[in-house]
Amino acid sequence: MAKQTRTVLNRAALKPHHLFLFIIVFLWLSPFAQAKDILPKPPEYVGSETCTSCHAEAAEDWKGSHHALAWTTPSDETVVGLFDGRSFSHQGTTSWFSKEDGRFLIDTSDVKGGQRQYEVVGVAGIEPLQQYIVETEPGRLQSFDVVWDVEQNRWFHLYPDQELTADDGLHWSGPYKNWNARCAECHATGFEKNYDPKTEMYQSRQVEIGVGCEACHGPAQAHVEWAETGVPVDVTKWAGANDIGLLINLPSDDSAEAELRGYLAGTQQRLSRLSHTETQIQQCAGCHSRREPFEGGNPLPGTPFHDAYRLSNLREGLYQPDGQIEDEVYVYGSFLQSKMYANGVTCSNCHNPHTAEVKLEGNALCGQCHSPAGNPDFPTLALKDYDDPSHTFHVEGSKGAECKSCHMIERTYMGVDGRRDHSFRIPRPDLSLQTQAPNACNDCHDDKTYGWVADAVASWYPNSTKRGPHFSQILAKGRNDLRGQGEALVGLAEYDALPAIVRATALDMLVPLTTPALAARLEPLLSSPEPLIRVAAISIQRGAPETERSARLVGLLGDPVKAVRIAAARGFLGMRIAYMPDKMNQDLNIAMGEWQASLAAKADFPEAQLVLAGIGLTTRRMDVALNAFGEAVEMDPQLTQAWVMMIRIHDALGDRQAALETVQNALEKNPDDVQLNLMRADIGG
Repeated sequence: MAKQTRTVLNRAALKPHHLFLFIIVFLWLSPFAQAKDILPKPPEYVGSETCTSCHAEAAEDWKGSHHALAWTTPSDETVVGLFDGRSFSHQGTTSWFSKEDGRFLIDTSDVKGGQRQYEVVGVAGIEPLQQYIVETEPGRLQSFDVVWDVEQNRWFHLYPDQELTADDGLHWSGPYKNWNARCAECHATGFEKNYDPKTEMYQSRQVEIGVGCEACHGPAQAHVEWAETGVPVDVTKWAGANDIGLLINLPSDDSAEAELRGYLAGTQQRLSRLSHTETQIQQCAGCHSRREPFEGGNPLPGTPFHDAYRLSNLREGLYQPDGQIEDEVYVYGSFLQSKMYANGVTCSNCHNPHTAEVKLEGNALCGQCHSPAGNPDFPTLALKDYDDPSHTFHVEGSKGAECKSCHMIERTYMGVDGRRDHSFRIPRPDLSLQTQAPNACNDCHDDKTYGWVADAVASWYPNSTKRGPHFSQILAKGRNDLRGQGEALVGLAEYDALPAIVRATALDMLVPLTTPALAARLEPLLSSPEPLIRVAAISIQRGAPETERSARLVGLLGDPVKAVRIAAARGFLGMRIAYMPDKMNQDLNIAMGEWQASLAAKADFPEAQLVLAGIGLTTRRMDVALNAFGEAVEMDPQLTQAWVMMIRIHDALGDRQAALETVQNALEKNPDDVQLNLMRADIGG
């Protein structure tokens, strides 16, 4: 890979891969890391084929499912696209798809250096589209942007409106389309990314491609031992295993024991008790969520979600102001907003986890609970007939009479893939008038105004109690006038009847407004039972005086949830602390180590390099900051904010020549950027 941007950096600076090596050495030499070697190890993976001999019915359901076919090797049985010599052109580039000696080939001009041929080495998915994976360098897998439309039997481009050159970070060959880093974890079982920042190469491996049995149920070595001998498993032999040798219990019977054991499979081997509902939901959420991973591959099944990931809140660009899906957010963040989640509904109440299909078709699925008969597992349900024109106000059997049309809006991603919102919201066209968030009614009646459908709904339900104040009214205003909505956002954060993800979003929005008074007022949220809220509340403490901030955050360094510990470690960055008691100092070192390890696991993410650069700025290590910004723009040359910071650092250090070279390099990649052109004029280039 080209190292052009690095020529303007301090030659004596600490390289990012040196920083990561330091992190690894730190972790290895710490007392905690040494102790880990004497602990029992988790069971090994045995592969799905081993499971099928005993679990034939589940295996038959799983075979051919979207989980089983999430990633397959190319063959006549798995490839559905037509590799018959046909071509596809897009934005001045052309790709040809052919087959030769049993190999599936893509010849494309959409690549650096002119025409190049790639062999398809992996197949992703089965319907409604199928993607193809190629190896651009040894070990580096990329998902090609021209994909096969299974329903219309055609090649199409995933991003038809984007005109990207081959050196753009968003190009199919760039870091954001890298299969090893961005996709493989949720398309494989027992995946390890194994990225080496020194060589910038991958040596990824997995137990099996596709989402196999052990992706959800955990490595089964100890379970097989139990099945073969009938002797209860020695739980002291296998880390985290229960008496039948599994790391996670996912019984199919919803009346199973109310509390199940879930084990933190990370560094401290803490025991975490999760309800059956949470155990199952969080296991699914590992892949069905928009989140930041802490590890370089699959966490062990049974690892609580917030020990493996940081969930994205209801940020602008991802969600509408009312929490409806906007970008592709993969279900979990939506579901956390729902009354279904609040009342103990699990994924398997609606979905067969082995077929990956819904259990019933049409309104019958919702009718399992929402009917005159109700469901004894959810005794608070109103017993009434919802599948009736008196409720739907649409002709029976029509699209408008389908529960999902009104309560699960659909948005299309990847060109042809319709995904449904899982917040199960009541349509509120009246809110659309205030927030401009879409609503289910106008999805169908797109020729009508928000006012027209709002009036229609009001006429159907004139005495409804469901049209009161809504958090979206504050979030929408806050997105346009943050300072003017400060007090209202504080009110959302403090209102404990709201879903945790909504309150955490309000806290995230308040960070730019934080002051000593606001930090003191919101201090109680540091003790919230919800990890999402504790994580977000930590950032508010940036407004507190340093002595008060450290006193408030120190207890969270030993929090039972890794996402909170990492957030607390970030909160301590740059603090000048003369003395801490041994236990607190140990907690700080461990939490810092976890944060560092999470960044090391994302060394191939431009976003992680920006975080490292920020650490360098905060700790006044300009060499670290320059190198990390340089790594970021090498991966994604369109990160203009990173170029700008490099120019400013060089200028502040008095190295005008380096600043000029940097701005010239930046403009080669971003010639129309106004700020960069102004900076060149200021520097005198």
